[in-house]
Order: sequence, then structure tokens, then C-alpha cells
Amino acid sequence: MKANPILLILIFYYLFIFLGELRLSSADHITQSDNENQVYIVYMGAADSTDGSLRKDHAHVLNTMLRRSEKALIHNYKHGFSGFAARLSKSEANSIARQPGVVSVFPDPILKLHTTHSWDFLKLQTQVKIDKTLSNSSSSSSDIVIGMLDTGIWPEAASFSDNGMNPIPSGWKGTCMTSNDFNSSNCNRKIIGARYYPNHDTDEATVRDTYGHGSHTASTAAGKAASGASYYGLAEGTAKGGFPESRLAIYKVCFPACYGSGILAAFDDAISDGVDVLSLSLGASPFFRPNLTSDPIAIGAFHAVEHGIVVVCSAGNYGPKQMTVVNDAPWILTVAATTIDRDLQSNVVLGNNKVVKGKAINFSPLSKSADYPLITGESAKTTTADLAEARQCHTSSLDKNKVEGKIVVCDGIDDRQTTKAKINTVKEVGGLGLVHITDKEGAVANSYGDFPATVIRSKDASTILQYVNSTSNPIATILPTITVMDYKPAPMVAIFSSRGPSGLSKNILKPDIAAPGVAILAAWIENKVEDIPKGKKLSPYNIISGTSMSCPHVSGLAGSIKSRNPTWSPSAIKSAIMTSATQINNMKAPITTDLGSVATPYDYGAGEITTTESFQPGLVYETTIIDYLNYLCYIGLNTSTIKVISKTVSDSFSCPEESTPDYVSNINYPSIAISNFTSKGTVNVSRTVTNVGEEDETVYSVIVDAPNGVKLQVIPEKLEFTKSSKKQSYQVIFSSTSSSVKEDLFGTITWSNGKYNVRSPFILTV
Repeated sequence: MKANPILLILIFYYLFIFLGELRLSSADHITQSDNENQVYIVYMGAADSTDGSLRKDHAHVLNTMLRRSEKALIHNYKHGFSGFAARLSKSEANSIARQPGVVSVFPDPILKLHTTHSWDFLKLQTQVKIDKTLSNSSSSSSDIVIGMLDTGIWPEAASFSDNGMNPIPSGWKGTCMTSNDFNSSNCNRKIIGARYYPNHDTDEATVRDTYGHGSHTASTAAGKAASGASYYGLAEGTAKGGFPESRLAIYKVCFPACYGSGILAAFDDAISDGVDVLSLSLGASPFFRPNLTSDPIAIGAFHAVEHGIVVVCSAGNYGPKQMTVVNDAPWILTVAATTIDRDLQSNVVLGNNKVVKGKAINFSPLSKSADYPLITGESAKTTTADLAEARQCHTSSLDKNKVEGKIVVCDGIDDRQTTKAKINTVKEVGGLGLVHITDKEGAVANSYGDFPATVIRSKDASTILQYVNSTSNPIATILPTITVMDYKPAPMVAIFSSRGPSGLSKNILKPDIAAPGVAILAAWIENKVEDIPKGKKLSPYNIISGTSMSCPHVSGLAGSIKSRNPTWSPSAIKSAIMTSATQINNMKAPITTDLGSVATPYDYGAGEITTTESFQPGLVYETTIIDYLNYLCYIGLNTSTIKVISKTVSDSFSCPEESTPDYVSNINYPSIAISNFTSKGTVNVSRTVTNVGEEDETVYSVIVDAPNGVKLQVIPEKLEFTKSSKKQSYQVIFSSTSSSVKEDLFGTITWSNGKYNVRSPFILTV
């Protein structure tokens, strides 16, 4: 059935109008009828202190609003930053936006979720031997607290047991909010904090996870080791998080929609509670992204980092298109997704005994012999259907008399419809199974329950189609999924993982890093009954994919690094993770995307995380709060606004006289990005590194890998550190030697002392 073009235009128009309103800030005219109230966030920058006392201007604006309507207040932000969320009319919002001390006023946006053996695989990827006493914990518990902003938690899961853990850290200030289905005993020495922030349009008031996503991410980051874990026998083994010894603080902000007002309230509480790491597997759409002063995650993360908290966020699931990465503020550690060396295969056996590799999670009841009739969608078309739509198995295009009892081959190479949509179409006309030919799902194995469905790549399609056309009675079967270990190549960048460059600034490389995010086994809720295979009990684990899954891998690693290096700043931890990353797969070759091309920093940032080198990186790049404030200057904020935003800025701070976006390249970041390079001729950037190795006196030499068409000079070429000289600076001069460069260029600068290799990628956009 062909789509109605007028209807599609109208739908897009209304979506554009609705989502476009999410970008309003105090600088915008707030379009809304005078009498209509909606929830707005009023952001007022830094808080005076973390004791909950209000700034005078905050108190004045809030009290003025409350005098008009006592029930208008939704959230009051007063610990980590200042502001509130309230139901306001258009005129009230415009009036508040003009008040002294107000940075921005914007409608409450709705963000989306970016929806184990992976740790064993990461350990196999290490390249050098590191002192294990520093990279492995000898204690059953740590005082490090990882805060999860997600859909809540299923506390009964084995991953959240507190057996063997020490008492709750004495400095912890959080609380355990209770409800009818979540009592105080559901918190323990593992789950030491639990808060929820109900959406203003829902009655769901509980920390308990009713969606599964939050339990999965929490167990990936910090779950205790649980033996015998599997998803109905698949991916069987021990499920464990990145930092099992850590504590968890749960902040339920998604129901499953994630309102910005609740996200900011969770940031505010987490700062006061005393978390060390915050993990957010959610974000805005890259197509309707807010600016920095109306982005709840960017705002909350900035203040968290100011308070010494590492903030880790998913990059988004909008790949493989470029410039789709979200959560790309420089103070956020932004994570892309990769595969691991475990594959989930559901193969197709043809009547000529040829086997075609497929990828899916299904529990097919079909015989392992090729006993079932096979037909293409094109051959099964109805008399009125369009031939292309039948080939692609669109709704109402298949003839029930031709399909019933058969396995259908559907072409999805140039089609947007998902495998699940085509399963529904085939089921409706009595089809027995589905073979979907598409590259759009990449290396991701999606779950189809009992229905025999699998996905094959376009390069393997000819084997099936030639067989179908070679016989009058083609037959086949679809095998149930099996787990294939030691799969090569791995890792690969997942097709769905959002790509750079950053939409905020091409002078910052985003994403920062990549981590496992495909087919990750972790804890699940025990009241979700869909897709249970016949005759099976509900699994307490699930296998899902997304940058939602890669993010908590890095959160767990960051927490573990923090526990070994408690004085390190969030930027030092970020630097350690980035500069120790690997770009090599388990075949000793460059990491690729799951479509086969060699991956670039736009795909994976600095590379794939390593779980040993990052504990002892040798050198770190400290990106200071002043760097971040200068960044705000460079992208257009003025000095007076920045002084309202930051609690640490001095009275003498002012934006540099030359504040243009090009100067973003000079903030002390672990990677280097330069925009419009070919038009500039020569660009000079500087960096400062700090020696955190065990040797006070050491010399690092530079190793440069520059692309053709670029001359690169590093001054000096050696960095000498002493006990009294822990920091050293260097300059990099980039010069173009070719006027015909038409593609962005990539390279690396590595500092090595023979033991540590401190690698920084660079990108030169044309």
C-alpha cells in the first residue's frame, strides 16, 4: 500500500512544530496562548551552596511565581545549581525570562532512552601488561557510588545482591524513596539510594523498574557477578558489571519518556547525595537538538562536573549518518557502541544443503532439515499489489493462498521497514517464517521470540535467490539461534551508533570513546512476559543493544578508575580512558564498522575502551573548568551569563578578546579537532599534559601519524618530567600541503616513554 504523500507532509509538519518548540530559551519568543499553561524549566545557573539555601534572585523569582499559583511548582533546583520547573503561561514565562539572574527559560523537553561476556572480551583486547594490583580490586566493596538516571531498578535481581559488601559509606547523603511496590528493604548495601521523579502527566510513582532498561544498564555498570546467566540458554555464562564492588544510586527519570525537568531534579539531588559517577543512557534527537542553555543533560552535567562528578552519556542510536551524535558537550564523556566477539546466529539451510549465515534471536520450532516451502515476496504478490512492495513484503501486498505454510524471502535492501514489521505482514497471511535481506540492521541480532525469522546480508542474498530460481519446488528451514564465541572480527562499530562530527562544534571530537553495546546480556525485570518462548519460564536476563548498553560499560570503568585514583578530576579520568583506547580488533587489524569500512574517529572517537591500560595512562590531559568556560565564550555566550552559570568562576574572569568558534580547538582536550582546515593554511594548537605515572623523572617522545596532504610539527618533540615539574606543554602546528583535499583527514599524536603510549586522535575537517 502506497503512503499518502499529503498525509506524510502533514504529519512531518506537526512533528516539526511540536518538537521545534523544545528548542525555546530565554532569548526566544515563547509561542503559546496566553491562557494555556505548560511546564517550563527556569535555569538560573550556579547554586550558592549544596545545603539547599536559595540565591536571593532565585528566591525572589520563585516566590513571585508562587504568589500567583501555589500549585505551579514541579521541581525546585537548589543543590547543584539554581532554578525550578513550573506550570506557566506564555506571559509568565516571558516575564521570568527577563528577570535578573535567569539564564534561560524553556519548555520541558521529552528525551528518549538510547535503547556479561563483554567485560571478558575487553580484557582480551589489552595490549600491554599493567600492574594488576592497580587494575583489579581485592575488596568485595568500594565506597564509589555510580548514579543511574534511567527507568529505575528491579532490586531482586541477583546482580544487585549486597552479600559481602561493607556498610553504606558514612558520607552518603541520599535516601531510599518507598512506594507500594518498593519498600525500604529493597535498598541495601548495594542499592544505597533510590529516588523517582514522576512525569507531570503520569501517576507512576515508584523506583521499581517496569520497563527493564534501567535494570539492564545498572547491572552492566555495577552488577555483582551472577553465575549461570543466560537468555533462555543463549549467551550463557557469568553476568557481571564493570565495577561490581561499587554502590548504586538509582534516579528514575524515564517512564519511559524522560522529561527534562525530572532529569535536572535528579542531577540536583545526585550532586547533593554524593555520587562519584553519573550514567545516562538517554538523550535528545540529533534532528531537534536544544542549545546548551536549554539542554537538561548539558546543564546538569556541567554542574555535576564542577562538583567533581564524572558524567558518562550515550552517543545516540541514529547512525550510521554523520553528525548524529548527541550529548556532545565537552564536559560529558560521550560513548559510541561496538560489537563483541560473541555472535548470535540463526542460519538458513536450503534444499541444496547450502547454509546461509543469518543473524537473529529466535527460538524457531522448525525442523533442522530443509522441509518447508520457500517463496519470495515478489512471487507471492496479490493481483493488485505493486511488484516492489510485494518484493519488500509490505502490508497487504502478499497473497495468503501463495504464502500460507511457507517461508517468505523479503527484500529490505532499499526499504525502511523493519524486520518486525515484515514479520507481522508474513504472519497475517499465514507465513511460516521470514528471511529478511537487509544491511540496515548491521551486526545487531534482534529478538523475534518463537517466530522463525532471520536477517541475512545483501552479499549473501544471491545464494538464496539463485537457489529459488533454480528449482520449481524450493525448500528451506530457519535454524534456532546459537551462540558463536570467539567471533571475528571484533569489535566493530555498530551500524546504529551515532556518528560525529559534533553538531555543537566541529572543533571538538565527538563521540569520545566506544564500548560494547551490541547483544549485551544483563539483568532484566521479572514481570515482562512478551517474547517468552513456549514452555519456558520468564528469563531474569535479557539481551539488548544500543548506545544505552555501551554507556554503562564506561560508567563502570570510570568508577573503577576513580576508586584507584580518588584525587583524579573527571577530566583526568576521561583522558585516561581516551588516551589508552585501542584501535585494533581481535584479528590485529584496524577496527571497522559493521558494514566493513575502516572506522574513523567520527565512528568511535579515540577507539575502544581497554580495562587495564586506563588505570595507568602515564599522562593525562586536565580539561579545567576555565577551559569549559572559555568554550562557552567561544560558542557565543557572554561573560555576564557565564558568571551566573559557574560557581567556581572568579570575579576577574572575562571572555578572551578573540572569542570565535575556531578557538574551541585550543581547550585542553585529549583529542584535537580543527574545522575548515584547508581554508586556513596553518593552524597552531597547544596542549598540556600531567605526569601521573609512578616515575617522577621520565622523558616522553612524540610519534606522529599524519595523513597525506598535511605537514605536522610538534614543539618540543620531547617532554621531560621531574619531581617538581609534573606538567609540560606542547604546540602542534598543522599545515596543508595540498589544495585538492576533499575529505576530512585523520591522524594521531602519541607520546611514549617506552612503557606508556598516550595517544590523541586528531581530525582536520575540510
